[in-house]
Amino acid sequence: MFTRALAFLAAAVLSVSALAAGPEAFEGHDYTLLKNPQPVATGNKVEVLEFFWYRCPHCFQLEPGLNTWLKTLPKDAQVRRVPAVFRPDWLPGAKLYYTLEQMGLLGKLHHKVFDAYHLDNTNLNDPAVLGGWVAKQGVDRKKFESVYNSFSIQSKATQGARLATTYGIAGVPAFVIDGKYATSVGMAGSEARLFEVLDQLIAKARAERGGKKPAK
Repeated sequence: MFTRALAFLAAAVLSVSALAAGPEAFEGHDYTLLKNPQPVATGNKVEVLEFFWYRCPHCFQLEPGLNTWLKTLPKDAQVRRVPAVFRPDWLPGAKLYYTLEQMGLLGKLHHKVFDAYHLDNTNLNDPAVLGGWVAKQGVDRKKFESVYNSFSIQSKATQGARLATTYGIAGVPAFVIDGKYATSVGMAGSEARLFEVLDQLIAKARAERGGKKPAK
């Protein structure tokens, strides 16, 4: 619980620091320009990909600040979360994410999955444990397991591995903006600075698209 409290404190600090734009983000320090830019899946909106893993402690600690930052996201930008799969034991978490997404339960259970792994020490990689856990959340267990074990979810889950490889992502959490710029907490130096860099890269991508900042 102490770790969670620290994370929420960091989010509160972020909400204050977000009032300042911060120094200009520099390529090679705050972010990298990808050698092979990729097409985006967000149409006219600037795409922000977040690569994460439910069992990653850094992803867990970033969640409160990330959720605070998402409330400031401009209308012409869209975040897409991608559960990365670097090893076989990452696959269950990816399947869980896409199952919740398909069932319209991310808003209700996404943060609870993080808490289950990191605060309650619940092994949701175990199908039996996972089934019991979702039932306790008021979800129809049979329906959940049917979706979770479907071919479509298996297919979506493997996309994380391909996307991470395509973008050259080596660890999580990591962000790719508009298919061409990559950054992370490690590159930015802190969580607060990460969100400043993301804001600047969104603005940079918008300008390259020839767009104007939307009205709030």
